[in-house]
Amino acid sequence: MSQYNAEPLERLINNFSRLNGVGRKGATRMAYQVLSMDKNEAEEFANSIMDVHDKIKRCAICQNFTDQEVCSICSSSKRDNSVVCIVESPRDVATFEKTREYNGVYHVLHGLISPMDGITAEQLTIKELLARLKDETIKEVIMATSPTIEGETTTMYISRLIKPLGVKVTRLAYGLPVGASLEYADEVTLYRALEGRTEI
Repeated sequence: MSQYNAEPLERLINNFSRLNGVGRKGATRMAYQVLSMDKNEAEEFANSIMDVHDKIKRCAICQNFTDQEVCSICSSSKRDNSVVCIVESPRDVATFEKTREYNGVYHVLHGLISPMDGITAEQLTIKELLARLKDETIKEVIMATSPTIEGETTTMYISRLIKPLGVKVTRLAYGLPVGASLEYADEVTLYRALEGRTEI
């Protein structure tokens, strides 16, 4: 604990610094911002954190985060249900949606196969994906994992499971730099990668 901070403030700094990508300086800045809020703002901030835990769940179909049983994308009659884009995380869905070019639906894996980190296929939503593919309306699956070793491993594993089902499996074109995360791709790069996808 820092000798300069009161214990409740230090605890808040420590909690912020546990977030991915937030260092000690950034956590300290955020904690002081919270401290400068009036009581109503602070309560609203705390309540929004609790609401996320209490009300957000996984969509029964695509596994994306939603506050409904089925998310707005899966329940939309305007989406093309014959094409499923497989992504690593809910953030990737948001990234694709920003392009306004993709009109299919999604499946969120909630991770990638990574033996080094102890993440196996069983910990992902692959069995839920295979259950969806029993629906004969699905004609194409787009593998949109990041072009990393873990992304490639996951893509190859899933494509081997899907191919015997007679569903076309494609992957994004390599307009995306190798080793990059989809989350940080700009809309133009992502659109070109989507347009230039190839069959696996």
